[in-house]
Amino acid sequence: MRTAFLPLLAVLAGLAACSRPSPPVGKWEGGYDANGTIVAARVEIGPEGRVRVSAPDLTNVGGTTVQHTAIRARLAAELADGWDNVAPRDFQFDGTTFRKPGGYAPQMVWDRASGQMRLQLYIGANPAIGVTLRPVDGFHENPFATG
Repeated sequence: MRTAFLPLLAVLAGLAACSRPSPPVGKWEGGYDANGTIVAARVEIGPEGRVRVSAPDLTNVGGTTVQHTAIRARLAAELADGWDNVAPRDFQFDGTTFRKPGGYAPQMVWDRASGQMRLQLYIGANPAIGVTLRPVDGFHENPFATG
């Protein structure tokens, strides 16, 4: 009886491993500018499922539209200049939501229908900020651009 159970257990474990959804492969970018917070963000998911993510931010931003434009440009430059140093990370992916291994809080949410990625940022003790990212073939100098 025991020997018949072990092969069944191995088959079930194999099926469970095969049924894990694969994360989407590609690149996403976008920006956020609201409520005194500005963020420039990039995400890249490689074929092996490892994730590179960077999202420089500035909080408690006031000022004029001209000042916001300058801050956006600074954050976009910081994002581009530091991108080559961003190490890939492992995340758990359930088909929609990315979480740190063993973690609970969503880090990214993928919408298969639109191809959009939503990066969840946790800055200080504030509620999460959702930064909507659009799929891109290649990264741009200005992640805030919509085209």
